[in-house]
Amino acid sequence: MSEHLLNWLLASWGVVVEMAPYLLFGFLVAGVLSVCIPREWVERYLGRPGLGPVFTASLVGVPLPLCSCSVIPVSASIRRHGASRAATTAFLISTPQTGVDSIAVTYALLGPVFAVFRPAAALVTGVLGGVLVQLFGEKDPDVAAQPDAPRECKEACCCGHEEHGLVYRALRYGLVALPRDVGPALLLGVAIAGALTALVPQNELYAYVGGGVLSIVVMMAAGVPIYVCATASVPLAAGFIHLGASPGAALAFLIAGPATNAATLVTVWKVLGRRTTIVYGLTIAASAIVGGLLLDGLVRWWNAAIPHSAEHVHATSGAGWLAHAMAILLLVVLGVSLFSSDSHAD
Repeated sequence: MSEHLLNWLLASWGVVVEMAPYLLFGFLVAGVLSVCIPREWVERYLGRPGLGPVFTASLVGVPLPLCSCSVIPVSASIRRHGASRAATTAFLISTPQTGVDSIAVTYALLGPVFAVFRPAAALVTGVLGGVLVQLFGEKDPDVAAQPDAPRECKEACCCGHEEHGLVYRALRYGLVALPRDVGPALLLGVAIAGALTALVPQNELYAYVGGGVLSIVVMMAAGVPIYVCATASVPLAAGFIHLGASPGAALAFLIAGPATNAATLVTVWKVLGRRTTIVYGLTIAASAIVGGLLLDGLVRWWNAAIPHSAEHVHATSGAGWLAHAMAILLLVVLGVSLFSSDSHAD
């Protein structure tokens, strides 16, 4: 086995060891939330006009464990059930940016400052987008059923399995459906982060993405065409910080990547209108830039340390058997979820 391959494997394993306990905990909490905050509740309490539901929609979207395939149809559904364009936009902006599982991984790989700032940015971004849509988007006449809205999500991650008890449904979502939804992209992100750590010298790209508006714009632009879920984007952000990206530039990637993709933009265009789509895109861009600058300023002012990928390799060498056991358990959960017999049920 070559030295480069060994270093890559060790670096990737270090990322897995570091995030495993937090991610497993996040999966379990997400499972509990999936049965405590069902989609029907979202539709009922966000389906009201006015600016109040805009804040509620964004706040609910921050921890809500909706898988990537269900965010779009749930947003279309609350719109069909009477939610204003503003509330629907707020929900659609904040929900894919973060969740309880991604917050846990963010804490593990990027530290407490990032773990607090990221969901706060998602909340503010959602509220801002909703307010701007209320002011400048299409007006809300009678809210009728949307013929162009996406069909209800029928993937396993969206199915409630109401015939089973709450514990079963929570465990199934948290340890099967959600890991299956994020698993492939998460493992790819871990592999890329490990490769960046093992093969690329630290701070190699500092001159290009080390801070300032230009570096934030570059990282935001990198996140727009590469759709990656909120959890899987965190190892990539850690890898970018290893290359020399500033925390703010990494945050811009974390905002733009999960919140922008072709499916979401098409949905916003069809269900909410052209002007709302423009406001949606501009809100994401402005929030990524302003949020990135604020985070860089906060890190400098507070002199807060942001971990990078290389630190996870060193942490692995001193990790006890329990940490490695948790990492193995995480891989088992991901493997079982990907090959479970009801992967495509319903």
